[in-house]
Order: sequence, then structure tokens, then C-alpha cells
Amino acid sequence: MMFTRALLLAGLLGAGTALADEPPATYGQELQGFAYPYTLHHYRFESQGQTLQMGYMDVAANGKPNGNTVVLLHGKNFCAATWETTIAALSGAGYRVIAPDQIGFCTSSKPEHYQYSFQQLAANTHQLLADIDVKDPILLGHSTGGMLATRYALLYPNEVQRLAMVNPIGLEDWKALGVPWRSVDDWFARETKLSAEGIRNYERTTYYAGRWKPEYDRWVNMLAGLNQGPGHTVVAWNSALIYDMIFTQPVVYEFPQLKMPTLLLIGTADTTAIGSDIAPKEVKARVGHYEQLGKQAAQAIPHATLVEFEGLGHAPQMEEPARFHQALLSWLNTPQ
Repeated sequence: MMFTRALLLAGLLGAGTALADEPPATYGQELQGFAYPYTLHHYRFESQGQTLQMGYMDVAANGKPNGNTVVLLHGKNFCAATWETTIAALSGAGYRVIAPDQIGFCTSSKPEHYQYSFQQLAANTHQLLADIDVKDPILLGHSTGGMLATRYALLYPNEVQRLAMVNPIGLEDWKALGVPWRSVDDWFARETKLSAEGIRNYERTTYYAGRWKPEYDRWVNMLAGLNQGPGHTVVAWNSALIYDMIFTQPVVYEFPQLKMPTLLLIGTADTTAIGSDIAPKEVKARVGHYEQLGKQAAQAIPHATLVEFEGLGHAPQMEEPARFHQALLSWLNTPQ
């Protein structure tokens, strides 16, 4: 019934707004038509009474393997494919690399009905890793993937070797700080109107401090092409459910419970704060300050190392990959 209501709302809103620029290619409901940088595999499993599948890349060490596996957890407006340069850097350093797309995202299933929680996504990922014989991984989560990596580490503390997070969101509790709640219907209405131009403008302002590089357009068009494709309604509905999960399931209060060595890689110019676009001015002014949030998280997490990238934004691994990967590999190569 909820999804039927979503379909009716989609009809009222129309098929989405026209793209301001030249329309990007459109992709299938599971991102069919978009080329991933490495071989894409699919893991089929049962969850909440339905058969689902997760797309993932499993990249072997390039050169001499060091026996360790890094699992990359993508952000909300990202996919496993956006880890392309990080996969190459880690594989080149001897790591096996697993990069899954979570349910509701990119090359994975978009169920019409799903109870989203970070615990559920962590359990799905845990099942995938068991299926492909990955034990004691190193987790690296970006943005929303940082929230998921934290939840995974809390659920399976004895099965996580190390934890690293890149500009994770959820370093603060937005709703407790006064950011207004949005209903799933309101999120859905917002998501049905996504365009390449809107995505680009949001990311330029929020992620990259007003800067833009042409190579970012590939990822903008990937996201816009998925949202404008034949599965746009169910894609938007899943996106709405995921935003509700992000907003209502903070992990910040449990940072002191993390027991493994943890690395925080923080671009200090990031201003991401979910829902701040509808927050009162005084609330908006006090959220999304990563130059402060990174330091606060490092103090809260018992065995944390903080690396700040002054002036970089939400995705330092994409803005300055060489500098980012040097910092990441230096920490990985340091005995803990």
C-alpha cells in the first residue's frame, strides 16, 4: 500500500524535471548500461521474505598479496564504482579489495518494500563477505558508508581488523540539533525531481567548497542516469527510505564503544548535513562543520587517528587521490 501511494505521488509529480544541460544517458533500475571499472559480480540472498542481490567487485591484489582484505563502503550519492582510484591504489599495495553496492543503491536490488536499517545493511554485507570467504576485513567507509562501517564494527567487533572512515556523515545528530524531520513522502517528492544540474550544484556547494573538476561529471551523470531511467520511481522510493534511515539512526553516541584501531580521513571544507536545506538559519549555521566534527569524533573514539585535509571537501579520495592514498596506506602500513 505504501508503494502504491508512492506511485500515485510520482504520477502527480510527473516523470521528474528535465535536465538543465544535455541529458545524460539513462540507466536501468540496477544501473544496467553503466560500465564498472572491474568485473561486476552479484550475490543473491534472502532478506525480509524476498530474494535480493548485491552487486560487488572483488579485486585481487596486484602483485604480491599481503593477506589482508579491505572492504569499501560507498556513500549515499556514490556507488562502488566511485572507489575506482582507491581500488587501484589498495590492490597495487597488495590488498584484496571488495567493493559492494548496498541494497537500494546502484547495481543492487531496489525492493518495493524494505525495512532499512544500518544493522540490516551491515548484516547483508556480513553475509556477502562470508559467502566469498573474507574474514577479519579492514573496513573503509565514505560518507553514509562511514555510518554503515561504524554499525558493522559495533555488530561484529571481533571480526573487524581496522576501521577507516572518509568524511563520514553522522558525526552529529542533526535532529537533536534542530534540523526538521522530513517524512518519507517528502523525501520521495524531492528525489523524483533530481536532475544532473541539481546534483552538480549541490555537490559543488556542499562537497567541494564551490570547486568543480570535469572528472566529477561522470559520477553526476551516473546518479542522474539511474534516477532518470526506467526504474526512476522505485529508485526514488528506495532513496527516500534510505534518507529516513540516515536521519533517524545516528551512530555518533556509540563511537566510544569502537575498540579497533580507527582512522578518520577528513576534508575540513565539507559542510554536509542531511536536511540542513530546510533548517532554520540558526540551526543551519551550527551543523556540518567538519573542521570541528573530525576532531570531536577523534576524541570520542578510543583508538583513533585523525588525518585532516585542509581545504578539501567531502570526497578527498576524489579531489586529491595521490595525497589521500598516501595517508591511507601510511596508516595501514603502521603496526597498531
